[in-house]
Amino acid sequence: MDFFEQQAKAHHKTRLLVVYFTLAVISIIVMIYFVALFVHLYLTGQHHYQYEGQPAGFSLWSPQDLLISAIATVAVIFIGSTYKTLALAGGGSVVAESLGGRLVASNTNDPDERKLLNVVEEMSIASGVSMPHVYVLDHEDYINAFAAGHTTSDAVVAVTRNCMTKLTRDELQGVIGHEFSHILNGDMRLNIRLIGILFGIFCIATIGRILMYARGRNSGGVVVVGLLLLVVGSLGVLFGRLIQAAVSRQREFLADASSVQFTRNPAGLSGALQKIGGYGSRMESPHASDASHLFFGNALGESFFNLMATHPPIPDRIRAIDPEWDGKFKRLPDDRAEDLKLSQAPPKPRATRPAPNIFGTAIGGAILATGGMEEPPVIRAHTVLPTLGQPTPLHLKYAEQLRDSLPESVKAATREPLDAAALIFALLLSGDEAARTAQIAEIAKRFSAPVSEKTAALYPDVSVAAQHAHLPMVNLALGALKQMSADDYPKFSATLEWLVESDGKVDLFEFVLQKIVLRHLDSQFNATRKQVIQYYTLKPLVPDAAVVLSALARVGSGEANEIAKAFETGAPYLRAPAGVDLQLLPADSCGVEQIDAALNRLALAVPTIKKNLIDACIHVVGADGVIMEGEAELLRAIGDTLDCPIPPMVTA
Repeated sequence: MDFFEQQAKAHHKTRLLVVYFTLAVISIIVMIYFVALFVHLYLTGQHHYQYEGQPAGFSLWSPQDLLISAIATVAVIFIGSTYKTLALAGGGSVVAESLGGRLVASNTNDPDERKLLNVVEEMSIASGVSMPHVYVLDHEDYINAFAAGHTTSDAVVAVTRNCMTKLTRDELQGVIGHEFSHILNGDMRLNIRLIGILFGIFCIATIGRILMYARGRNSGGVVVVGLLLLVVGSLGVLFGRLIQAAVSRQREFLADASSVQFTRNPAGLSGALQKIGGYGSRMESPHASDASHLFFGNALGESFFNLMATHPPIPDRIRAIDPEWDGKFKRLPDDRAEDLKLSQAPPKPRATRPAPNIFGTAIGGAILATGGMEEPPVIRAHTVLPTLGQPTPLHLKYAEQLRDSLPESVKAATREPLDAAALIFALLLSGDEAARTAQIAEIAKRFSAPVSEKTAALYPDVSVAAQHAHLPMVNLALGALKQMSADDYPKFSATLEWLVESDGKVDLFEFVLQKIVLRHLDSQFNATRKQVIQYYTLKPLVPDAAVVLSALARVGSGEANEIAKAFETGAPYLRAPAGVDLQLLPADSCGVEQIDAALNRLALAVPTIKKNLIDACIHVVGADGVIMEGEAELLRAIGDTLDCPIPPMVTA
C-alpha cells in the first residue's frame, strides 16, 4: 500500500466527489423546478382548462421557472457549503468540539487518558506524524473513534469514553492504528471536505422544515411549499448519504488492513470490532449524521439494505482480518458503576526490564539509561522510500522503547506547554558555555524567567538525548505546544526565530527544525491558508528542486568532487522532463531563504512530484553508500515540511 498511491487515490476520490455532487445538484434543481411550477400554478390560481387535464396557459416547460429554480438552488447549496467549509477551516479540533469532544490535557494524570495518550504518542513517533490533539467524547455511550483535519498539522484523534475505558490496550492500539492510516492515506482531508460540501445539500431540507412550521395568516401555502421542499431536501439527504457511502466504504477495509500491518496484531483490531458488534457504535450527537463517514464504526442506525451505510458490515470487517473468527460478538456488562470502577482503577505495573538497546536497530534512536552507545546500522538509500507512510511493528517497538529510554526530565517536559517550549529552546542552545549563558539570559527577556530557567535545567539531558532523537523529541513536544496559550505563542515563535539566528549563522537542520515547529503550530494559532495543490507537472518546480538537492549535497561533505557526485547520484531520481536543465547550484544560491521558498512551492505539488523529489533527496544523502544519523533526521525533517511523514529509519 504505497503512501503516494493512496494519496493519489484520495485526490481522485475528491474529483469523484465533485462529479457525484454535481449530479446531485442537477437532480435537486430538476425537482425544485417542479416545485416552482406547482407554486406558480398555485399563485396564479388558474382554474380554466384548455382541455381535459391541462390548465389554460400551463406548460411543463418554463425556461423562466427553470432559471429561477437553478439560481435559487445553487445559491442555497453554495452558501451552505461555503459557510460550513469556512466553519471547518480550523481543522480537526472544530469537528471534535462540534461533536462534544473534550481536549485531553497533555499533562493528564487520569490512568485511562494517560493510556490513550501513550498509544497515540507511540503511533505518532512510529509513523513520523506530528503529535495530534486527542479528544474524548464524554457524552457518547457507545464505542467509536475518528480522525479529522486538513493536514497532519491540524489533525485530531478522538475517541468515545467507552472506547477508551472498555477496550484493552491492544484493542485501543488497533483502533488508533486504523485512524492513523486515515491520516496517512489522505482520507482525513477528503472526509472533512465531504462534510462541508454535503452541508449545502442538507440545507434544502432544513429550509423546508422551517417553512412547515410557519405561522400567521395565509401560511397554508407556505406550509405546503415547505412540505414539498422537505421532500426534495430528504431526497437530497439521500443523495448525500449515498455519496458518503460511495466515498468511504472501501477506505475502511484499507484502514483496517493498514492497522494490522502497522501493529501486526490482528487480534487487537478484531477484538475492538467484536466489542463494537456486541456493544454498539451509534453516536447521539445531533451532528453525527453530517460526519458519519469519519467514524471507526457505523455512527448511525442500520440503513435500507446497507445501501447508504458508510461502513462495511462488522462481520465482514472482522473476517477480512481474522478468518477464524467464530461469529460471536463480545458482550459487555451495562453496569455503569462497574464501568466507573474499572476506569478509575490504577494501571497494572509493567514488568521491569533492562533498558532497551535499540542503537543496533535504529537511526535516530534514544540514549540508553546506561549511557552505552553502539555504532548505528547501515541504512541503504533504496530501503527508505518504501517505508514512507507505511510504518511497521518494528517502528512501533522503536517508538515505545525510545519514549521509555528518554530521561524523565525530558518526558515530563513534553507534557507541559511552557516546559515543551523550553525543551525546543534547549535543542538550539550553543555548545559554547559563554554563548549559551548569553542565550539563556536573552530567553528570560524575550519570553519569561521561568522558561529560561527550565531551558537551562533541561539542557544537560536534552543535549545528550538530542544526539539521536531530535525529531522524536520535537514530535512529542508538539502535542503540549499546541496547548500553549494564544498570548504565549507570539513570544515563543519570536524567541525561537531569534535563537536560531543568534550565533550569526543558520545551518540546514536548525532551519528545518524551526520550520517544522512553526508549520505545525501556525495552523493552531494563526488563520493560515490551507495548502491547495497548484503544480501538476515538475517543469515549473525544477529550479526549486535544484535548490533543495544542491543544499543536501553539501551536507555530507565540503569537497567539491564529493558534492558533485552526490548531486549527480540523486538528480536522475527526480525524473525531470527531457530538455530541462537541472544543475548543481553554488552555495550562495541555496541558502536557507532560498530553501524556504523552494519548500513552500514544492509543498503545493501533486504526490507524484513529491515522491520523486524525496527519492532524489534520499539518493543524494546516500550517495556514499550509507545514510548517517544526522542525514536521516534531515531527510525526515524535509519530508515533514512536504507533509510526507517518513518513519524512523530502522533495520531488523
